[in-house]
Amino acid sequence: MRASTTSARQEIERLQSLLPDLPFEVFYKEDLLRTGVSFSEDALRVASGFKPKAYFIFSFDLVPISEMKRQENLRAPEEILLEGGALGFRPVIVSVRLNPASSYQVAVREGKLQLLLEGESLCDVRLQEVPEYYKRTLGSGKPVTDIAPTIEWGYLLYLTVFRQCQYFGAGEECQFCDINENYRQQKIAGRSYTSVKSVGEVLEALAIISEADSASRAYTVTGGSVISSLRGKSETDFYVQYPEAIERRFPGRWIGKVVVQALPRDEVRKFKDAGVQIYHPNYEVWDRRLFSLLCAGKDRYVGRDEWIRRILAAAEVFGPARVIPNFVAGIEMAKPHGFENVDDAIASTSEGLEFFMSQGVCPRFTTWCPEPISVLGRDQGGAPLEYHMKLLRAYRTIHRKHRLPVPPGYGDAGIGRSVFSVSSFMDVL
Repeated sequence: MRASTTSARQEIERLQSLLPDLPFEVFYKEDLLRTGVSFSEDALRVASGFKPKAYFIFSFDLVPISEMKRQENLRAPEEILLEGGALGFRPVIVSVRLNPASSYQVAVREGKLQLLLEGESLCDVRLQEVPEYYKRTLGSGKPVTDIAPTIEWGYLLYLTVFRQCQYFGAGEECQFCDINENYRQQKIAGRSYTSVKSVGEVLEALAIISEADSASRAYTVTGGSVISSLRGKSETDFYVQYPEAIERRFPGRWIGKVVVQALPRDEVRKFKDAGVQIYHPNYEVWDRRLFSLLCAGKDRYVGRDEWIRRILAAAEVFGPARVIPNFVAGIEMAKPHGFENVDDAIASTSEGLEFFMSQGVCPRFTTWCPEPISVLGRDQGGAPLEYHMKLLRAYRTIHRKHRLPVPPGYGDAGIGRSVFSVSSFMDVL
């Protein structure tokens, strides 16, 4: 945790002097992702006319909806684009993670939205216009945003076709994950939030989007793990039916991606045969002890070593560059089990990056914020900003060492061009 005697601005300035080779914008982006942002009432009024948060899978907030006194869950934007200001921000897109107590606030200054840090203006804030298809509904009356919301400034269609997970309870669910609790809080809040989306609903939503939209370039089919069966189907057979149908109806329209568990080679082949181009068997955390503690269900049903073997086997099916496991950056330092020293945590994760990248598999990151309705999110803050910045440098260094391509399916790389909003890994490549 950041020392209470050091301001957010002072810590960023310290780290920028320590790591001057990183784009200055990513220091602020990572800090926003790990600590969240608040909105003034005037800013919320402005934001209400732009693309709103869809809660596409997790809450990604540092407070539960029940504590949002101004209905920020309905009024805040999905993402903010930072640009200009006294520091001359190049455009950088950041996922909005709500936290009324954050040092960062979006407010109206001089007649426009600006990002403030500890009350001082940093840069201007731009919001995404509401896509035309966000105003549409299916024949059933369900909004398109319930079935096929977009993130990454409209680049990615996020199809969470199963909004719960069968790794359930403290003994099995990933300790950083709030997918099940988020589903409950969204239903309590009255949001249209379909638990299991039918193939027909997904195709109907995509037909509306395909007709009205030219910005989206990829889709992700994902959801919670299936350890027994779901509607009579195994995990593979449940999830593969969606890309099969999408690719039949809209061949080549989008880059198809799936996020499911690490599966045996013959199961992975089914996704490849269905037309999926990118496979994300998310690994979450490298350290063996932490994997068993923080991903207990994955460890029990598949196991760490088998998960790794399956990732490498999938690389033989899809090609190494198209197998991209996610790490949840920061949980290495979560209490009570995590590393206490930043450099020890970086050394551990760097070992995992070296292992995968040396074989052509390039992981990616989601910056962890402690969601209070998850187990790890209770009564603690996120990892220190120093951890996240050193991780970005280690990632870029190892990526360059092995001369790997930019991971496909994320749009352009580089500061000022990247649209990936839940970490800065694409901004630094």
